[in-house]
Amino acid sequence: MLFRSASLIPGQLTPIGDNAWRMLARNPGMMTGPGTNSYLFGKDSLTVIDPGPEDREHLQSLLQAARSLNKPITQVIVTHTHRDHSPGALALVAATGARCLGPWVPDDGLQDESWDADTLLAEGDTVDCGGAMLTAIETPGHVGNHLCYLSEQGLLFTGDHLIQGSTVVIAPPSGCMQAYFASLRKLQNRGIKLMAPGHGDVITNPEKILIHTLAHRQKREDKVLDSLSKDAQPLATLVTAVYDDVPAFLHGVAQLSLSAHLIKLAEDGKAAETTSGWVLAG
Repeated sequence: MLFRSASLIPGQLTPIGDNAWRMLARNPGMMTGPGTNSYLFGKDSLTVIDPGPEDREHLQSLLQAARSLNKPITQVIVTHTHRDHSPGALALVAATGARCLGPWVPDDGLQDESWDADTLLAEGDTVDCGGAMLTAIETPGHVGNHLCYLSEQGLLFTGDHLIQGSTVVIAPPSGCMQAYFASLRKLQNRGIKLMAPGHGDVITNPEKILIHTLAHRQKREDKVLDSLSKDAQPLATLVTAVYDDVPAFLHGVAQLSLSAHLIKLAEDGKAAETTSGWVLAG
């Protein structure tokens, strides 16, 4: 049976599904929303999914959660290696002796370079979490090494592939809009019943969210294309037209996703980059 939580409270252990609990880290912000969600998953023992930032209070909350559940933490896995998701692994491993499983680390200057997986995971790999199984699904887009994890009961740990209440930033070079579209479509019609995102509350309508996110990204791409002309425009100019529905103070972040859209359009033969900016192709 699946449960839906009613609130997001840092340090509070919240059941979200069969053998699954959430622990919200104390790192709210513009890029993290209410904070990073860590999850504890397992039947006879616990696997921590996305241990979060390096933070002593969050570490103690995870350890206390394991004690309250009367189950040992034996594994740590991560969805990706951005610095709000994986740095907490070092202290958690030191405290528990857990082994680490997860993705490789892209070399783009934006990653947690302390992440060192004992076992690298890829598409279709299964992880035994004390008698409860997870299957890894490669979902590049937000970042090139992104993985989601699907339980046998249809609970998907989405990391930053999909988050609740907002869209995610796609930041080249490791972030790729072409891959993001493909990864969203890849999750459709997979029997996903509930999504546990890296930020925000649980998502109870996965198929609708996938459809909505694909439509939103396509609408934004169409807006990029409509804003291009034969006259070259720099990103700083384009972002004001393409993201006119977004507060100006967020335009710096929006330029990252705008770059990803433009690169995708160039790959599709619809846009081109010049020394002066971006233009319509052809």
